[in-house]
Amino acid sequence: MTATPHPVPASNGHSTVRGGERTTAPLDVVARLRSAVSAHLAGAGPLADTERDQKIAVFIAQEIDANARADIAAGRAPLSPHVEAAVARALRDSFTGLGALQRLIDDPNVEDVFVNGCDNVWVYTVDGQRLRVAPVAGSDDELIELIQIAAARSGQEERRFDRGSPSLSLRLPGGQRLFAVMAVSKRPCVSIRCNTLRRVTLDDLVCRGELTPALRALIGAMVRARKNLVVSGGTGIGKTTLLRAAAYEIDPLERIVTVEDAFEVGLDEDENAHPNAPALQRREANLEGVGGIGLGTMVQWGLRMRPDRVIVGETRGAEALAMLFAMSQGNDGSMCTIHASTSKQALLRLALYARTADADGLEFDVSNMLIGQAVDFVIHLDRATDGTRVVSSIRQVLETTGEQIPSNEIYRPGPDRRAVPGAPLRTDTLDDLIAAGFDPNLLHQDRW
Repeated sequence: MTATPHPVPASNGHSTVRGGERTTAPLDVVARLRSAVSAHLAGAGPLADTERDQKIAVFIAQEIDANARADIAAGRAPLSPHVEAAVARALRDSFTGLGALQRLIDDPNVEDVFVNGCDNVWVYTVDGQRLRVAPVAGSDDELIELIQIAAARSGQEERRFDRGSPSLSLRLPGGQRLFAVMAVSKRPCVSIRCNTLRRVTLDDLVCRGELTPALRALIGAMVRARKNLVVSGGTGIGKTTLLRAAAYEIDPLERIVTVEDAFEVGLDEDENAHPNAPALQRREANLEGVGGIGLGTMVQWGLRMRPDRVIVGETRGAEALAMLFAMSQGNDGSMCTIHASTSKQALLRLALYARTADADGLEFDVSNMLIGQAVDFVIHLDRATDGTRVVSSIRQVLETTGEQIPSNEIYRPGPDRRAVPGAPLRTDTLDDLIAAGFDPNLLHQDRW
């Protein structure tokens, strides 16, 4: 049963909801029984994943039954069936999931989870609510251990989380993105983006009110016409979601290489739509501080894999230069995301990032010329005045001699920050989009 978050004061248990009432699994009981189940697992020896899950279920049932008999023998009232069910779920999640956090990230109504220490936990919901929920661990040390276990289970290289490596960026099995810090903060902090949509299309975004039908048709035509796109916006605004949706306009026979800080785009997980889409991830340095591989190098490696397109999940440093080279040397139709407040600022940030990749300091006019040659459009996301994520601006980038990056804002933010038609498209660009199936009449009929 999926738990629905409720605002609650601090408590001492893992909370679930049943029949509209809160059911709490006492943390002390969970901790005690978890130790017993761990001992059983250790004695069982090496197990395959399926067999391990089956053993865990058996051991949990045995320990809950033994706990009830011990309570009765001691003259104590045994746990109610609802509390026992909550304890069983908490135990199961601690061995196969992310402990008490698992209920929150499994909830389709939860968009983000923020943990500021084990007992200060907040969730942001899809409908915009911000709620404080029950503790997710009995102590901060237990919370750190929980994150370390998640890192070990990820199967990703050297994903450490300790005082020597106090930050962790991780993709969870369900596709959620986790970032955690310790030692540099007073208490361990965890942020989880739950990515409510995994397989998402541009049509889905129209249904969610994030695009108009005309914007959907325009972006789809841009992708099919192999225009290079930069998706910009603030944190958590849906840049990766739009990138993922736009990628469904790509021919399944094309080879796409994705490069990310932590696996999130997930094109390689849908073999029907993207059967030839290897995914690369930045590698952190080992205990000796060597062996790290940055995003810039990963982009260069990706280009050696003969892709039709390259997608960089988040451009925020030296990899920008490699990405721009990819866009301008024949990998047309490539895409990336970038943090920016406006579509115009996104171009400035690209220029700044490209300069950081050159040891001698790439001149602005050179980086501007490269951007003008590489980028075709910037699609900017924002929140409308009613809180809905929306496309707010689309800017066409023009070639330049270097002093500035000329551009036309073909869609500009309206009074409520939703995009409205602005400057006309260049004739040659419009011809390309029409050839890719775009109806130009939509530009004059567009309404939210």
